[in-house]
Amino acid sequence: MEASYPETGYRRKKQPELVHRALLDHAAKLAVEHGLAAVTVQAVAEAAGVTKGGLLHHFPSKQALISAVFADLLEALDRQLDARIAADPDPRGAYTRAYLDSVFDMEPETNGAVWAALSISLLTDPQLRGLWSDWVKTRQERHRATDGSLALATIRLAADGIWLADLTGVSIEERAEMRQFLIQQTQGGEHAHRPG
Repeated sequence: MEASYPETGYRRKKQPELVHRALLDHAAKLAVEHGLAAVTVQAVAEAAGVTKGGLLHHFPSKQALISAVFADLLEALDRQLDARIAADPDPRGAYTRAYLDSVFDMEPETNGAVWAALSISLLTDPQLRGLWSDWVKTRQERHRATDGSLALATIRLAADGIWLADLTGVSIEERAEMRQFLIQQTQGGEHAHRPG
């Protein structure tokens, strides 16, 4: 029979993946609730119930922690996009439709709150910009055969514009119609599947 131990520091040392996950989650929560400036090594360590040394064992600096939170968001976005692409019966433009749906379904005040907290930092943080740029390039290469046209690339950039409008509180009155219009532009037609 497996012995039952209380949740002690010693036991947590045997569960590094859980500590790692908790640190990412608490850093994201702090960023959402109090802004990125509130994400300090001390604050995240206290929130996760570990020592500063414990945090620094997983992430050698605040920058490394924030970059890891962003990379974690990208991995979650990858899973969401892959699931949507797999469910799309038409491979042509499927990545662009999945990207559009992910952007339109993301609310800066709710399920997109962590993205909102970190997106602003993309403009000034070279490491985050690098992670985002690499992610975009990787996705473009991966879907070049089905989503490589100039038209589809333009539609994805339009989606980024929607996200920026959401971030900055710009009201889009015809949001549903705009989403439908952009989705329609990915369906059928030579532009939707001609590699660029």
